[in-house]
Amino acid sequence: MIGLAREAKGPPQARVVPVAVTLGAGLLLGLVGPVVEKWGNPICVALGLIFSAGWPWACYAFLAGYFSRSKIRSSLLPAVGLAIGVIVYYLWKSASPATPDGLEVGASGEGISSKIFVWGVAAFVFGAPLGFLGNVARVPGVGGLPFRLLVPLVAIYEASVRLATEVNGQSAIVAITWNGVRFAAIAVAAILVGHTAWSWWRGRGNHRSLSGKENSGGSMTSV
Repeated sequence: MIGLAREAKGPPQARVVPVAVTLGAGLLLGLVGPVVEKWGNPICVALGLIFSAGWPWACYAFLAGYFSRSKIRSSLLPAVGLAIGVIVYYLWKSASPATPDGLEVGASGEGISSKIFVWGVAAFVFGAPLGFLGNVARVPGVGGLPFRLLVPLVAIYEASVRLATEVNGQSAIVAITWNGVRFAAIAVAAILVGHTAWSWWRGRGNHRSLSGKENSGGSMTSV
């Protein structure tokens, strides 16, 4: 509540712009997958696979919470943004029913409504805690590292599952895409761990240096 009170005292654009950017990103998240999958070139096929998966949605909620100033907004905005993305995703699918996976979503308005309801509820159930964890991940050092590793670990897990279940009988682009996602997620996780370890070691060295100077100063004073 203190964070919200501080934001309320600031200029209007300081409150409106972050909200607009977060919700606009949720809208774009819902559009990217169904739009690019209509194109047949390999890049668009890969993007369609990625943005129709779960981990980019988790990443959105996490980052929305990470860049939120207050704990309340870090839970609320990601959930609302994900709900907007879900609505846009299925409405676009409904407007263009022929999809590469054979899903005729435009044939039944009831089917669209049920999907929007189910995944809209999921957006709130998972979006709020993911956003909160993203905000907690701002804690520097080792304390925030497990939370910062959350999205890379989710991406590694999902890519591994999809490689085990979806690659057989599919085009080579499917295997290349998920192998690429897994490799990139492992690289990001390694960078996060390495950066945290380096920051901890540097802080420890600075602490030792300051302790040495204090001890040296105390010895000279006593002399």
